Amino acid sequence: MTQIGVFLPIGRRGWLISTTSPDTMPSFDLNKAVIQRAEHFGLDFALSMIKLRGYNGPSQYWVQNLESFTMMSGLAAVTSRIKLFASCAMLTLPPALTARMAVTLDSIAPGRVGVNMVTGWQPKEYQQMGIELTPEHFARRYDYAAEYAQVMQGLWRDGRSDFKGDFFQMDDCILEPRPTNGHIPIVGAGQSEKGMEFVAKYGDYNFVGAGGDMNNTSASKEMVAKVNAAAEKHGRDTGAFLLLMLIADRTEELAFQKWELYKQGTDIEALEWQAAQAGQDKVAKDGSTAANLVRAIKNPQPTGMLKLIGSYEQVAAMLDEIAETPGLKGIMLTFDDFVIGMEQFGQYIQPLMKTRNGAGRKTSFAA
Repeated sequence: MTQIGVFLPIGRRGWLISTTSPDTMPSFDLNKAVIQRAEHFGLDFALSMIKLRGYNGPSQYWVQNLESFTMMSGLAAVTSRIKLFASCAMLTLPPALTARMAVTLDSIAPGRVGVNMVTGWQPKEYQQMGIELTPEHFARRYDYAAEYAQVMQGLWRDGRSDFKGDFFQMDDCILEPRPTNGHIPIVGAGQSEKGMEFVAKYGDYNFVGAGGDMNNTSASKEMVAKVNAAAEKHGRDTGAFLLLMLIADRTEELAFQKWELYKQGTDIEALEWQAAQAGQDKVAKDGSTAANLVRAIKNPQPTGMLKLIGSYEQVAAMLDEIAETPGLKGIMLTFDDFVIGMEQFGQYIQPLMKTRNGAGRKTSFAA
Protein backbone atom coordinates (compact mmCIF):
# COMPACT_ATOMS: atom_id res chain seq x y z
CA MET A 1 0.00 0.00 0.00
CA THR A 2 1.49 3.34 -1.10
CA GLN A 3 2.25 5.68 1.78
CA ILE A 4 0.61 9.11 1.85
CA GLY A 5 2.31 12.09 3.47
CA VAL A 6 2.01 15.85 3.75
CA PHE A 7 4.58 18.51 2.83
CA LEU A 8 4.05 20.85 5.77
CA PRO A 9 3.40 24.60 5.24
CA ILE A 10 6.56 25.86 6.93
CA GLY A 11 6.85 28.82 4.50
CA ARG A 12 4.49 31.63 3.59
CA ARG A 13 1.87 30.83 0.93
CA GLY A 14 2.73 27.15 0.96
CA TRP A 15 3.50 26.22 -2.67
CA LEU A 16 1.45 28.77 -4.63
CA ILE A 17 3.38 31.74 -6.04
CA SER A 18 0.34 33.98 -6.31
CA THR A 19 -1.12 37.09 -4.74
CA THR A 20 -4.63 35.61 -4.91
CA SER A 21 -3.91 32.27 -3.26
CA PRO A 22 -4.53 31.71 0.47
CA ASP A 23 -1.94 33.79 2.31
CA THR A 24 -0.68 30.98 4.52
CA MET A 25 1.53 32.40 7.29
CA PRO A 26 3.78 29.77 8.87
CA SER A 27 3.42 29.14 12.59
CA PHE A 28 3.76 26.25 15.00
CA ASP A 29 0.02 26.30 15.64
CA LEU A 30 -0.76 25.97 11.90
CA ASN A 31 1.66 23.09 11.42
CA LYS A 32 0.45 21.41 14.61
CA ALA A 33 -3.14 21.59 13.35
CA VAL A 34 -2.19 20.15 9.95
CA ILE A 35 -0.03 17.30 11.26
CA GLN A 36 -2.46 16.28 13.99
CA ARG A 37 -5.30 16.08 11.47
CA ALA A 38 -2.96 14.17 9.14
CA GLU A 39 -2.25 11.68 11.92
CA HIS A 40 -5.96 11.47 12.75
CA PHE A 41 -6.74 10.59 9.12
CA GLY A 42 -4.04 7.92 9.05
CA LEU A 43 -1.42 9.65 6.91
CA ASP A 44 1.95 7.96 7.11
CA PHE A 45 4.51 10.77 7.14
CA ALA A 46 5.13 14.51 7.16
CA LEU A 47 8.11 16.43 5.76
CA SER A 48 9.11 20.05 6.33
CA MET A 49 11.52 21.87 4.04
CA ILE A 50 14.35 24.23 4.97
CA LYS A 51 14.31 27.60 3.23
CA LEU A 52 16.50 30.46 4.46
CA ARG A 53 15.33 33.28 2.20
CA GLY A 54 12.17 33.94 0.22
CA TYR A 55 11.58 35.43 -3.22
CA ASN A 56 11.24 38.99 -4.41
CA GLY A 57 7.74 39.97 -5.54
CA PRO A 58 4.38 41.13 -4.15
CA SER A 59 3.25 37.66 -3.02
CA GLN A 60 6.07 37.60 -0.44
CA TYR A 61 6.52 33.94 -1.34
CA TRP A 62 8.49 32.09 1.36
CA VAL A 63 9.67 35.40 2.89
CA GLN A 64 8.39 34.14 6.25
CA ASN A 65 9.84 30.71 7.01
CA LEU A 66 10.40 28.56 10.07
CA GLU A 67 13.34 26.23 10.79
CA SER A 68 12.75 22.57 10.02
CA PHE A 69 14.45 20.60 12.83
CA THR A 70 13.08 22.92 15.50
CA MET A 71 9.59 22.64 14.05
CA MET A 72 9.69 18.86 13.76
CA SER A 73 10.94 18.54 17.33
CA GLY A 74 7.90 20.45 18.54
CA LEU A 75 5.60 18.38 16.37
CA ALA A 76 7.23 15.15 17.54
CA ALA A 77 6.08 15.91 21.07
CA VAL A 78 2.43 16.38 20.02
CA THR A 79 2.12 13.34 17.72
CA SER A 80 2.36 9.62 18.42
CA ARG A 81 2.46 7.66 15.16
CA ILE A 82 3.16 9.71 12.06
CA LYS A 83 6.72 9.64 10.67
CA LEU A 84 8.65 12.92 10.67
CA PHE A 85 11.23 14.11 8.14
CA ALA A 86 13.26 17.20 9.06
CA SER A 87 15.38 18.98 6.45
CA CYS A 88 18.98 20.12 6.80
CA ALA A 89 20.74 22.71 4.63
CA MET A 90 24.02 20.82 4.43
CA LEU A 91 26.20 23.86 3.74
CA THR A 92 25.15 25.43 7.04
CA LEU A 93 25.59 22.49 9.43
CA PRO A 94 28.44 19.99 9.94
CA PRO A 95 27.28 16.39 9.41
CA ALA A 96 28.16 15.34 12.96
CA LEU A 97 25.88 18.06 14.31
CA THR A 98 23.01 17.09 11.99
CA ALA A 99 23.49 13.47 13.05
CA ARG A 100 23.18 14.49 16.70
CA MET A 101 20.13 16.66 16.01
CA ALA A 102 18.45 13.70 14.33
CA VAL A 103 19.21 11.43 17.29
CA THR A 104 17.81 14.07 19.63
CA LEU A 105 14.63 14.16 17.53
CA ASP A 106 14.58 10.36 17.62
CA SER A 107 14.62 10.48 21.42
CA ILE A 108 11.40 12.52 21.28
CA ALA A 109 9.77 10.32 18.62
CA PRO A 110 11.57 6.94 18.73
CA GLY A 111 11.70 5.20 15.39
CA ARG A 112 9.67 7.92 13.63
CA VAL A 113 12.46 10.19 12.39
CA GLY A 114 14.13 10.80 9.02
CA VAL A 115 16.41 13.45 7.50
CA ASN A 116 15.91 15.26 4.17
CA MET A 117 19.29 16.35 2.78
CA VAL A 118 19.28 19.69 0.90
CA THR A 119 22.25 20.62 -1.31
CA GLY A 120 21.16 24.23 -2.03
CA TRP A 121 20.25 25.84 -5.35
CA GLN A 122 19.40 29.50 -4.58
CA PRO A 123 22.68 31.48 -4.30
CA LYS A 124 21.22 34.50 -2.46
CA GLU A 125 19.90 32.20 0.25
CA TYR A 126 23.48 31.36 1.21
CA GLN A 127 25.32 34.52 0.15
CA GLN A 128 23.40 36.47 2.80
CA MET A 129 25.33 34.37 5.36
CA GLY A 130 28.70 34.61 3.64
CA ILE A 131 28.45 31.20 1.94
CA GLU A 132 29.10 31.27 -1.81
CA LEU A 133 27.47 28.78 -4.16
CA THR A 134 30.45 28.65 -6.51
CA PRO A 135 30.67 26.82 -9.84
CA GLU A 136 32.65 24.16 -7.96
CA HIS A 137 29.73 23.75 -5.55
CA PHE A 138 27.28 23.12 -8.37
CA ALA A 139 29.70 20.72 -10.07
CA ARG A 140 30.51 18.72 -6.93
CA ARG A 141 27.54 19.20 -4.63
CA TYR A 142 26.59 15.53 -4.77
CA ASP A 143 30.17 14.51 -3.96
CA TYR A 144 29.83 16.74 -0.90
CA ALA A 145 26.44 15.22 -0.09
CA ALA A 146 27.83 11.68 -0.44
CA GLU A 147 30.54 12.36 2.14
CA TYR A 148 28.02 14.10 4.39
CA ALA A 149 25.73 11.06 4.28
CA GLN A 150 28.59 8.66 4.96
CA VAL A 151 29.63 10.60 8.06
CA MET A 152 26.06 10.66 9.42
CA GLN A 153 25.36 7.02 8.64
CA GLY A 154 28.66 5.91 10.16
CA LEU A 155 27.91 7.78 13.37
CA TRP A 156 24.36 6.42 13.58
CA ARG A 157 25.58 2.87 12.92
CA ASP A 158 28.83 2.74 14.92
CA GLY A 159 28.69 5.72 17.27
CA ARG A 160 32.16 6.70 16.01
CA SER A 161 33.68 8.07 12.80
CA ASP A 162 37.22 8.52 11.47
CA PHE A 163 35.99 9.29 7.96
CA LYS A 164 38.54 11.03 5.72
CA GLY A 165 37.39 12.60 2.47
CA ASP A 166 37.80 15.68 0.28
CA PHE A 167 35.29 17.71 2.30
CA PHE A 168 35.20 16.15 5.77
CA GLN A 169 37.86 14.70 8.05
CA MET A 170 36.61 13.12 11.25
CA ASP A 171 39.02 12.54 14.14
CA ASP A 172 37.59 9.97 16.56
CA CYS A 173 34.21 11.68 16.28
CA ILE A 174 31.76 10.25 18.80
CA LEU A 175 27.97 10.08 18.76
CA GLU A 176 26.06 8.66 21.71
CA PRO A 177 23.28 7.74 22.15
CA ARG A 178 22.60 6.19 18.78
CA PRO A 179 19.22 5.93 17.01
CA THR A 180 16.50 3.76 18.45
CA ASN A 181 16.51 1.37 15.49
CA GLY A 182 20.16 1.86 14.57
CA HIS A 183 19.03 3.49 11.33
CA ILE A 184 17.60 6.89 10.40
CA PRO A 185 16.09 7.04 6.88
CA ILE A 186 17.45 9.63 4.47
CA VAL A 187 15.44 11.49 1.84
CA GLY A 188 17.00 13.34 -1.06
CA ALA A 189 15.44 15.37 -3.86
CA GLY A 190 17.58 14.22 -6.76
CA GLN A 191 16.01 14.82 -10.16
CA SER A 192 19.17 15.05 -12.28
CA GLU A 193 21.20 11.95 -13.15
CA LYS A 194 23.80 12.80 -10.49
CA GLY A 195 21.10 13.59 -7.94
CA MET A 196 19.32 10.30 -8.53
CA GLU A 197 22.64 8.46 -8.31
CA PHE A 198 23.38 10.04 -4.93
CA VAL A 199 19.97 9.18 -3.45
CA ALA A 200 20.10 5.66 -4.87
CA LYS A 201 23.42 5.01 -3.12
CA TYR A 202 22.77 6.68 0.24
CA GLY A 203 19.05 7.41 0.56
CA ASP A 204 15.89 5.51 1.39
CA TYR A 205 13.47 7.74 -0.50
CA ASN A 206 13.85 10.11 -3.45
CA PHE A 207 11.49 13.09 -3.19
CA VAL A 208 10.64 13.95 -6.82
CA GLY A 209 8.16 16.00 -8.81
CA ALA A 210 6.55 15.12 -12.12
CA GLY A 211 6.29 18.51 -13.75
CA GLY A 212 3.45 20.97 -13.85
CA ASP A 213 0.93 19.09 -15.96
CA MET A 214 -2.61 19.30 -14.66
CA ASN A 215 -4.44 16.01 -13.98
CA ASN A 216 -1.77 14.12 -15.95
CA THR A 217 -1.55 10.98 -13.85
CA SER A 218 0.91 9.38 -16.25
CA ALA A 219 3.45 12.18 -15.74
CA SER A 220 4.80 10.46 -12.64
CA LYS A 221 5.53 7.10 -14.21
CA GLU A 222 8.69 8.12 -16.07
CA MET A 223 10.17 9.84 -13.02
CA VAL A 224 9.40 6.90 -10.72
CA ALA A 225 10.91 4.51 -13.27
CA LYS A 226 14.15 6.52 -13.24
CA VAL A 227 14.30 6.35 -9.44
CA ASN A 228 13.73 2.60 -9.58
CA ALA A 229 16.40 2.09 -12.26
CA ALA A 230 18.99 4.02 -10.24
CA ALA A 231 18.16 2.01 -7.11
CA GLU A 232 18.36 -1.30 -8.99
CA LYS A 233 21.78 -0.34 -10.37
CA HIS A 234 23.11 -0.15 -6.80
CA GLY A 235 21.16 -3.11 -5.47
CA ARG A 236 19.12 -0.95 -3.12
CA ASP A 237 15.43 -0.49 -2.38
CA THR A 238 15.37 3.31 -2.63
CA GLY A 239 11.90 4.40 -3.73
CA ALA A 240 10.16 7.54 -4.92
CA PHE A 241 8.11 9.97 -2.88
CA LEU A 242 6.06 11.84 -5.49
CA LEU A 243 5.12 15.47 -4.80
CA LEU A 244 1.80 16.83 -6.02
CA MET A 245 -0.87 19.40 -5.16
CA LEU A 246 -4.58 18.75 -4.55
CA ILE A 247 -7.14 21.43 -5.40
CA ALA A 248 -10.50 19.79 -4.75
CA ASP A 249 -14.11 20.72 -4.05
CA ARG A 250 -17.60 19.27 -4.18
CA THR A 251 -17.70 19.70 -7.95
CA GLU A 252 -15.14 19.94 -10.73
CA GLU A 253 -16.40 23.44 -11.56
CA LEU A 254 -15.79 24.75 -8.02
CA ALA A 255 -12.28 23.26 -7.95
CA PHE A 256 -11.31 24.85 -11.26
CA GLN A 257 -12.74 28.19 -10.16
CA LYS A 258 -10.16 28.22 -7.37
CA TRP A 259 -7.32 27.37 -9.75
CA GLU A 260 -8.38 30.12 -12.18
CA LEU A 261 -8.40 32.60 -9.30
CA TYR A 262 -4.88 31.61 -8.25
CA LYS A 263 -3.64 31.90 -11.84
CA GLN A 264 -4.93 35.48 -12.03
CA GLY A 265 -2.57 36.42 -9.21
CA THR A 266 0.53 34.64 -10.56
CA ASP A 267 3.54 36.55 -9.20
CA ILE A 268 5.69 37.11 -12.30
CA GLU A 269 8.35 39.02 -10.36
CA ALA A 270 8.79 36.08 -7.99
CA LEU A 271 9.05 33.64 -10.90
CA GLU A 272 11.67 35.88 -12.52
CA TRP A 273 13.60 35.87 -9.23
CA GLN A 274 13.39 32.08 -9.12
CA ALA A 275 14.63 31.75 -12.70
CA ALA A 276 17.51 34.18 -12.15
CA GLN A 277 18.64 32.38 -9.01
CA ALA A 278 18.33 28.87 -10.45
CA GLY A 279 20.02 30.02 -13.66
CA GLN A 280 23.29 30.61 -11.81
CA ASP A 281 23.84 26.84 -11.84
CA LYS A 282 25.64 26.71 -15.20
CA VAL A 283 26.12 22.95 -15.14
CA ALA A 284 22.45 22.09 -14.57
CA LYS A 285 21.22 19.37 -16.90
CA ASP A 286 17.75 19.00 -18.40
CA GLY A 287 15.42 17.49 -15.81
CA SER A 288 17.35 18.87 -12.84
CA THR A 289 15.62 21.00 -10.21
CA ALA A 290 17.51 24.12 -11.35
CA ALA A 291 16.63 23.60 -15.01
CA ASN A 292 12.97 23.05 -14.16
CA LEU A 293 12.86 26.24 -12.08
CA VAL A 294 14.44 28.28 -14.87
CA ARG A 295 11.95 26.87 -17.38
CA ALA A 296 8.94 27.77 -15.20
CA ILE A 297 9.04 31.44 -16.29
CA LYS A 298 8.25 30.39 -19.88
CA ASN A 299 4.81 29.19 -18.82
CA PRO A 300 3.99 31.33 -15.77
CA GLN A 301 1.62 29.74 -13.27
CA PRO A 302 1.38 29.67 -9.50
CA THR A 303 3.07 26.27 -9.11
CA GLY A 304 5.19 24.07 -11.33
CA MET A 305 4.32 20.81 -9.60
CA LEU A 306 1.82 18.20 -10.74
CA LYS A 307 -1.72 19.32 -9.83
CA LEU A 308 -4.80 17.17 -9.37
CA ILE A 309 -7.84 19.43 -9.75
CA GLY A 310 -11.43 18.29 -9.59
CA SER A 311 -14.27 16.91 -7.53
CA TYR A 312 -13.55 14.67 -4.56
CA GLU A 313 -14.44 11.61 -6.64
CA GLN A 314 -12.19 12.67 -9.52
CA VAL A 315 -9.22 13.42 -7.27
CA ALA A 316 -9.62 10.11 -5.43
CA ALA A 317 -9.61 8.23 -8.73
CA MET A 318 -6.50 10.06 -9.94
CA LEU A 319 -4.67 9.37 -6.68
CA ASP A 320 -5.58 5.69 -6.95
CA GLU A 321 -4.15 5.58 -10.46
CA ILE A 322 -0.90 7.22 -9.34
CA ALA A 323 -0.64 5.03 -6.22
CA GLU A 324 -0.54 1.93 -8.41
CA THR A 325 2.62 3.12 -10.22
CA PRO A 326 5.19 0.29 -9.95
CA GLY A 327 7.92 1.08 -7.42
CA LEU A 328 6.24 4.19 -6.00
CA LYS A 329 6.71 4.25 -2.23
CA GLY A 330 4.83 7.39 -1.30
CA ILE A 331 2.79 10.39 -2.39
CA MET A 332 3.52 13.69 -0.66
CA LEU A 333 0.55 16.04 -0.70
CA THR A 334 0.38 19.79 -0.75
CA PHE A 335 -2.85 21.78 -0.74
CA ASP A 336 -3.94 25.22 -1.87
CA ASP A 337 -5.32 25.78 1.64
CA PHE A 338 -3.74 23.36 4.10
CA VAL A 339 -6.36 23.36 6.86
CA ILE A 340 -9.33 23.06 4.50
CA GLY A 341 -7.43 20.77 2.13
CA MET A 342 -6.46 18.31 4.86
CA GLU A 343 -10.08 18.07 6.01
CA GLN A 344 -11.27 17.56 2.44
CA PHE A 345 -8.73 14.81 1.90
CA GLY A 346 -9.45 13.04 5.17
CA GLN A 347 -13.24 13.29 5.10
CA TYR A 348 -14.15 13.13 1.44
CA ILE A 349 -11.26 11.96 -0.77
CA GLN A 350 -9.43 9.25 1.14
CA PRO A 351 -12.60 7.23 1.92
CA LEU A 352 -13.17 6.95 -1.85
CA MET A 353 -9.64 5.66 -2.56
CA LYS A 354 -9.34 1.93 -3.17
CA THR A 355 -5.62 2.10 -2.37
CA ARG A 356 -6.25 3.58 1.08
CA ASN A 357 -8.43 0.87 2.56
CA GLY A 358 -7.33 0.49 6.17
CA ALA A 359 -5.79 3.98 6.37
CA GLY A 360 -4.81 4.75 9.92
CA ARG A 361 -2.98 1.49 10.40
CA LYS A 362 0.55 1.43 11.83
CA THR A 363 3.23 1.13 9.17
CA SER A 364 6.87 0.14 9.23
CA PHE A 365 9.56 2.78 8.87
CA ALA A 366 12.22 0.35 7.70
CA ALA A 367 14.46 1.25 4.81
